[in-house]
Amino acid sequence: MFIHHPILVTDVHVTNPDPAFAEKLLEQYGGATGELTAALTYWTQSFHTDHRGIRDMLQDIGTEEFSHLEIIAMLIEQHTQRASVNAQDAAYRSTLFSLRGAGPHLVDSKGSFWDARYVNEGGHVVRDLRANVAAEAGALATYEELLRYAPDDGTRDALRHLATREVSHTQMFMEALKSQDALDKPLFGNLQPDDSVNLYFNMSNGPDADQRGPWNSEPAFQYVADPLKHEQQQHGKNPQYSNEMTMTPDPGKAPREPLKPARSPSAPKQQGG
Repeated sequence: MFIHHPILVTDVHVTNPDPAFAEKLLEQYGGATGELTAALTYWTQSFHTDHRGIRDMLQDIGTEEFSHLEIIAMLIEQHTQRASVNAQDAAYRSTLFSLRGAGPHLVDSKGSFWDARYVNEGGHVVRDLRANVAAEAGALATYEELLRYAPDDGTRDALRHLATREVSHTQMFMEALKSQDALDKPLFGNLQPDDSVNLYFNMSNGPDADQRGPWNSEPAFQYVADPLKHEQQQHGKNPQYSNEMTMTPDPGKAPREPLKPARSPSAPKQQGG
């Protein structure tokens, strides 16, 4: 059951309405990293786990994201409908609001329609929680840019609250991963990895390349400085090349005779005149 109370989770008081900025805000309404995407993603993911606590968390956060969508809608509404006639005339000539009217629309800042393919859910709770950490980072980066261009303190205050909640949600997802002993372990599921799992291949060379760090050093990784030499040693004298076509013979069938080129029928001789 969903019940809507018209009480905002943070105040929205736009003092310098700017329809051009409202167009940027559409990114968080109908864009790939927007609040609608987050709400539907977390709600859908909640039915992928039997863990009651994680399911409840995903549904709580997903519902909160609908509250954030409401904040973005209010910001867009105030930045478009409360703008002066001169500001509206100037901005509307260069924004999609001139075609669609004031207020929020299910499009991003470039006018592309929201797409259900933005919803990132994969049926495994660890996979989903890791995707959520990345999604919150993407949303936070978008809010950081919006804060740079916000035209008034009221807009900045509302956006700062939304950005802060992205940080909060990230921490919640990380704690949920920790509870599954999956925060710092890349492997999950039933995969039995081969012996390359701890190898780091130095695949780029040149000035300032071959940098070293914990991402390619002991004890987590064995650094392979020359991947070509490594592969040649692994496969001996008979490496497989990608530009060779190999056919595996069927032991139950005799080798097929190569096709002979068909002979062209002889042209009928023309009778001399």
